Amino acid sequence: MYIASLIMYNAFQLGFKYLQYYITASNGKGHGVHSPFVFDFIINVLNSKGTYYCFNEIEQVRKAYLINSEVIEVEDFGAGSRTGATKKRVIKNIARSALKPRKYSQLLFKIATYYKPKTILELGTSLGITTSYLSNSNKESKIITLEGSENIASVAANTFKQLGLKNITQITGNFDETLSSALKQSGVTDFAYVDGNHRYEPTVRYYREILPFITEESILIFDDIHWSKEMEQAWEEIKNHEAVTMSIDLFFIGLVFFKKDFKVKQHFTIRY
Repeated sequence: MYIASLIMYNAFQLGFKYLQYYITASNGKGHGVHSPFVFDFIINVLNSKGTYYCFNEIEQVRKAYLINSEVIEVEDFGAGSRTGATKKRVIKNIARSALKPRKYSQLLFKIATYYKPKTILELGTSLGITTSYLSNSNKESKIITLEGSENIASVAANTFKQLGLKNITQITGNFDETLSSALKQSGVTDFAYVDGNHRYEPTVRYYREILPFITEESILIFDDIHWSKEMEQAWEEIKNHEAVTMSIDLFFIGLVFFKKDFKVKQHFTIRY
């Protein structure tokens, strides 16, 4: 999790943008979608209603953090908090402002479960809730998660211990200094979730750093793509990059794909 001041959309602006998205997006039922891959994604991932064994366990940990009044010191590296964070943070406030909501945490789980990536890279561990969902998607997969703050990473380590998760490697420090070694450690990156430093330049740079380590089966997911003008600019540049053959905009997250059998680049905006 990265924290700093940044001009982000306020609640009214974000609400208006979401309304525009909701009105113009495909209805999320697959009607009128001509891509077999996207139709399959809608039916078997977005609309999957299954409840899995791990969901309740992870959400119990989230609930505990939402009432945890412990104060910790947090290093500031970039953008991320909507609450005007200072160096001292209360865990329950971090949980409220920084954790991905259950709906999207479980969507990431469903994506990883369906496409079965062997190596998962996460930029932005926070308290470890999303990481735990990704870990549970396949106990045989390798999860490498990066967190800027040492004390937040320590809380996340406790999350993984509580849940008995063994397939997670934590790396702590500024992404600018840790991403390169993490990529070399992972080798091929089948799945990456980028949730940190919500600014244009770092986001695009992280994408370009990850790019040499992907295959055409890899999936990259970017968080908060409509969080600010900078993030929207970053999303536009990434989805239009020559290596990307398809993108899916779900408003709060964006997915890019690299399959070479997608002969014509396509961009989809889907209601979720």
